[in-house]
Amino acid sequence: MKFIDEAKIQVIAGKGGDGSASFRREKNIPFGGPDGGDGGRGGSVIAVADRNINTLVEFRFKHVFKAQKGEGGRGAQCYGKGGDDLIVRVPVGTVFTDINSGEVVADLAADGKTVCLAKGGKGGLGNLHFKSSTNRAPRQHTLGEPGEEWELEMELKVLADVGLLGMPNAGKSTFIRAVSAARPKVADYPFTTLAPNLGVVRVDSERSFVIADIPGLIEGAAEGAGLGHQFLRHLQRTRVLLHLVDISPRWEAGDPVHEARAIVEELRKYDQKLYDKTRWLVLNKIDMVDEAEREAVVAQFVADYEWTGPVFAISALDGTGCTALTYAVMDYLGTQAAVVLEEDEPAAALPAATPPAA
Repeated sequence: MKFIDEAKIQVIAGKGGDGSASFRREKNIPFGGPDGGDGGRGGSVIAVADRNINTLVEFRFKHVFKAQKGEGGRGAQCYGKGGDDLIVRVPVGTVFTDINSGEVVADLAADGKTVCLAKGGKGGLGNLHFKSSTNRAPRQHTLGEPGEEWELEMELKVLADVGLLGMPNAGKSTFIRAVSAARPKVADYPFTTLAPNLGVVRVDSERSFVIADIPGLIEGAAEGAGLGHQFLRHLQRTRVLLHLVDISPRWEAGDPVHEARAIVEELRKYDQKLYDKTRWLVLNKIDMVDEAEREAVVAQFVADYEWTGPVFAISALDGTGCTALTYAVMDYLGTQAAVVLEEDEPAAALPAATPPAA
């Protein structure tokens, strides 16, 4: 199944039913008076986050979502039936943005979270409501209100604790295969990964975290080089970034220090908050460096890169250093969990849906 993480839709809530202008007509009851009932409320369009859905592929061809309109009122004080709400199920992590204003109207970052995207119109009033001592035979009634209508952009940001960042062929897919049950494609050419991959890293029987692998970045991604910034949104919800750098002696490759700096600069161009996120340096493919020279090679790279944060030297191919890295990540996430929960406030949303009128 193709990975789709963007879509544009139109949501149209149901129109409220019109009120009725009716009079009671029964044998032996002259001047029965007004008995027109109200129209029913229009149905609303409601989005629900569902953890069983992974992409927005269902919205690739269907773009218009219209709820049922309310029934009109009738005589004998019969009220119209309210329109049924339309439930739209979306992946967890879906963000809805108003296309016209650019404002984020909903962020469904938790399974089961619900938001009303378009509220149904109110039903009209029947002439029963206009009866008075001076207006005993009113013919006034009101029409149902139209439902809300919005053009929205859907954007999926996958939920992961850890994000992998690096150049193509830095070994990100090999690493996620080594530490989780995920099986992304691995090959000896760049841009093997064309869509984000998620893996669950189980440190022990009671502790685990989710790791996200995205297609590699190259210098100039902000100008559209390579796959550009198309998938960087999937790192925005992570709590720590692992910056993988190929430290092997690749004769045909460029300077790894320059490549590492270029990746970080592309991150800054895309989103300052993502650039400021906690980032660890992971030097991969250490197995291709002579064992006697590994410590010196790592120290030289750190000095040239002028890095002062955490550094891990690993080999995703044979597993060297991977266990220590996953335990360090798990310990870090355990200390940061409370802070992240405080920062992840729910986004402003449209008014909540109300139950259909009787």
